[in-house]
Amino acid sequence: LELARRFGVSQGTVRKAIEALAAENLLVRRQGKGTFVASHGESRAQFRFLRLRPDAGPAIQPVSRILACRRVRAPGDVGRVLRLQGPEWVLYIRRLLIFGAAPIVLDDIWLAGDEFRGLTGERLAGHSSPLYSVFESELGTKMIHAQEKLRAVVASESQAALLEIGPGTPLLLVERVTSTFKGRPVELRRGLCRTDSHH
Repeated sequence: LELARRFGVSQGTVRKAIEALAAENLLVRRQGKGTFVASHGESRAQFRFLRLRPDAGPAIQPVSRILACRRVRAPGDVGRVLRLQGPEWVLYIRRLLIFGAAPIVLDDIWLAGDEFRGLTGERLAGHSSPLYSVFESELGTKMIHAQEKLRAVVASESQAALLEIGPGTPLLLVERVTSTFKGRPVELRRGLCRTDSHH
């Protein structure tokens, strides 16, 4: 009723909007408690975009090891994907996701927008939370939608060394473009995933 009054619409319109937001996982319903804005900090949301699972045994929370974090000029392909106007600066992060004792994912991440300007490797290394949870809690940037393309590739020598596999080993490349409110793309992520023990 309060939302209907605030926005000058009918209660039915508010209900439909809430249903649509819940369907997109932007709102979460909790039995007996109410409806809340979804957060990447919740345990149920920590695998919202990363859906990598071990072939055997339960899913475990990976440990993130930051290898690089610096401001760079956006490469042309990155700028086009993130809809940047001309040669702009972006925050580049390279990291490993370690499941148990094995490095399973090598991520190259480019972040556009002033909200990421203050992020540093030291600041990120001080968190055990997933990156999206850090972006949300520290910067107020909520990642809403992700579009992914998957393709099979082989590991280069440098990639293989970081992932502790042989050069030429098959990998799954997951290219993700993540958007915040109003469909604004702020992240391009290229993750190389080992598939010898995960799917």
